[in-house]
Amino acid sequence: MSTGLIALIDDVVGLAKVAAASLDDAAAQATRAGAKAAGVVVDDAAVTPRYVVGLAAERELPIVGRIAMGSLKNKLLYLLPAALFLSLVAPWAITPLLMLGGAFLCYEGAEKLYEALWPHGSGHGHGHGGDGVVPAGTPAEVEEQRVRGAIQTDLILSAEIMAITLSTVAAATSSFWTQALVLAIVGTGITLVVYGAVALIVKADDAGVSLAHNDSPVSSILGLRGGSNPPGGADRALRPVTKAIGRGLVIGMPYFLKALSIIGTAAMLWVGGGIIIHGLEEFGFTAIGHAVHDFAAAVGHAVPAISAVLEWLVAAAAAGLLGVAVGAVLIPLVHNVAMPVVAKLRGRS
Repeated sequence: MSTGLIALIDDVVGLAKVAAASLDDAAAQATRAGAKAAGVVVDDAAVTPRYVVGLAAERELPIVGRIAMGSLKNKLLYLLPAALFLSLVAPWAITPLLMLGGAFLCYEGAEKLYEALWPHGSGHGHGHGGDGVVPAGTPAEVEEQRVRGAIQTDLILSAEIMAITLSTVAAATSSFWTQALVLAIVGTGITLVVYGAVALIVKADDAGVSLAHNDSPVSSILGLRGGSNPPGGADRALRPVTKAIGRGLVIGMPYFLKALSIIGTAAMLWVGGGIIIHGLEEFGFTAIGHAVHDFAAAVGHAVPAISAVLEWLVAAAAAGLLGVAVGAVLIPLVHNVAMPVVAKLRGRS
């Protein structure tokens, strides 16, 4: 009996080791997939704060929370089962669908670039909305419209994230449950990171105003004095610093959002172009991928001290240029062909 008990314990320990290894593998794959989805993540973080522009300050965090819950529902209830079903039934379709998502990223990035260089005010855009114009209706109706629009846009961005994640994990493992776990980890983690950052961004200006007008920063934090009591010595010592930080937040947030938007656009073009390059390689069209790799390696060898950084920068820049080219081709096709067709179909329906 003791021998059988020892054997059972040994089996349990073995299973625990396998489970731990599977979790470590899932965590590593989730990290890699999350890094590949960086372009979509940055764009999501740059776009979402626009949905609370023009609305009451006390409703900003509740709105962000509602959008975050909708995003989590998009990923876990709709997109995750669809991705797993696709990996089981039609794994061959993953690469073409991923390339379509990459082309969509290229189109969005090129459209933003085009709008920045030649503002045309056509309103076509990329569907992100949130331009600061508050639609008509009661505050509750406006909030509902904003939240609904944000969740609909998030569905597109979340689909791109889950497709990138699925392609990464499908290439690394054939385990159904590992794929499900990685998709769930990435979907949940990215949602928490993006909307946590969005919550900080939308309240940063309010925090800046509060700091800039607070003559008793230390006392306010510690709750030592009421508003009618004079500031203490620590308040007087730290007040110039906290006021400067507050003014810096108020002045700097518009520039920060602008920089975040620029980074998001660049990341979309880089990620979209990279997806297309890798997708072409999957179908045997390796010339572009080899050319980019060889050129990046040559630049890296020229400066051995920072070769890895230079190779990455050159490869990312090449992918971004391809993304611009693909997006430039898609812009007239979408505006002059796809949009009129969709408009006609909607008119008939």
